[in-house]
This record gives sequence, structure tokens and C-alpha cells, in this order.
Amino acid sequence: MEAHDDELTKFEASGAAPLPATDELGSIENDGARIWYSAYGIGSPVVLLHGGLGHSGNWGYQVPTLIANGYRVIVIDSRGHGRSTRDEQPYSYELMASDVLAVMNALHLDRAVLVGWSDGACTALILAANDPARVAGVFFFACNMDPTGVKQFEPTPALDRCFSRHTADYKQLSATPERFQQFVEDVSLMQRTQPNYSAQDLAKIHVPVRIVQSERDEFIQREHAEYLARTIPDASFLLLHGVSHFAPLQRPEQFNTAMLAFLDEIYGD
Repeated sequence: MEAHDDELTKFEASGAAPLPATDELGSIENDGARIWYSAYGIGSPVVLLHGGLGHSGNWGYQVPTLIANGYRVIVIDSRGHGRSTRDEQPYSYELMASDVLAVMNALHLDRAVLVGWSDGACTALILAANDPARVAGVFFFACNMDPTGVKQFEPTPALDRCFSRHTADYKQLSATPERFQQFVEDVSLMQRTQPNYSAQDLAKIHVPVRIVQSERDEFIQREHAEYLARTIPDASFLLLHGVSHFAPLQRPEQFNTAMLAFLDEIYGD
């Protein structure tokens, strides 16, 4: 039986499972920032994009599964997150999408499936909208594409534990560990004001998209996720039961099964 971390007690204490060792890691310069990445395995490429305030290590339960299933996996610390730096430009999903494209170019990836979680999902879909030739598909987990999709915030012990882990990780990994509060404020401003895609904007996205929503998501309305699935031409909807915004950490096996099914649809023979 799969071990659960539904209340994120294990995540608060020790984070996700450690990422595997790799010699293929480094950073690239893009538009005023140094963007950190690491890559693993061989096969069809999958880029994992983490959520706001987190870092690529939050994918520790997904990377080994993807390697074991024959995929080439790339994780990226979003600008200003983890080991990546930033300049004084305001955060934007478009800017972070350009960072992803810069890493793909550096690794000579012509095209990849993007697996995005929360802010990473938004970044992935914006890259797909702006440069569809580079995106084979988007696994879009737990995010909104306009402000109407967000629930009113209600604090919970699990959210407090997640924030505690993010605080500790930022101070350990960041080049500016003393700026955590400013980091939170700047990311939160982006999240409150972006993205703001209309139905017409969504209708112009022409890559395969799986809209994945958790039954107990703390931030995103299920109705909004269903709207995205109806409005994006080549999209479908999937509900994950018994989990929340943090499904990749809470019940990795359930999340990984859904992710692998989508990848098989895109890359399968």
C-alpha cells in the first residue's frame, strides 16, 4: 500500500525524496537571471515545472518514476526560486516561460512534454500558447488561467507545514537567503494579478492538454478547471480523489499513474 503524507508532516520535516545524482546539471543565463536545471535519463523528454515558492526538489517522488519508465527528465528552478537567481524585473509567467525555453535550447530539446504544478502549470501553458512547436503536450495540474478560478484563501495546518518547508529550503538554496519575505511578496503579487487569459485566448492553444484537478485543492475551483478543459480545443479533464494542491507529495503513486498515462498518450507508439 502506498504511504500517504496527506497532512504534509513528512514534507515539512524532510522535504520530498532527494533527487537522483546526475552529472548533467548547471545553469544558463536568460534575461537577467541565472536559471538552474538538472537532467536525468534518456528517452522522450519531460520537463517538470514546480509551483510557486518551491523548487525542483519538490519533484523528488516523480523523477525516479519517470527515469524508470524510459523518459529523459529535466527539472528547473524557476527564476528567483531555489538555486536560480533573478534581477529586479517583476515576476511574470511569460518571463518564466522564456526561461524554460532557454533551458530547452541549451539542452538541444526541440520539443518536450511539460508537466506543470500550480505556477509551473501556468508557465507551461503559456509556453504552449506562445511557442506550440516546442511543446508536445501539457500536464496542467492545480492552477488557474484567470483570477476567477481562485478560491478565497483559508489557512490550514497542512498549508502552514508546506510554507515552513518552503521557508527552510529558500534559506538553504537561495543566493539571497535574507530576502525570503520580499520573495513571497513578489511571487504573491504575480499570482494575484496573473494570468488573465480570456476564453478566446484559451481557444488558440493547440497542443494536447490534460487539466488535472484535486478533489480537495485549497486554491483552485473545480469549476474553473472544468471550464479550462472545455475551452482549450485539445484538452481533457481528470479529477484526483482524496488529495489536495500537493498531490505529488501526498500520494505520489496516484499522481505518477495519471502523469504516465498522459505521457503514454503523447509519446506512445
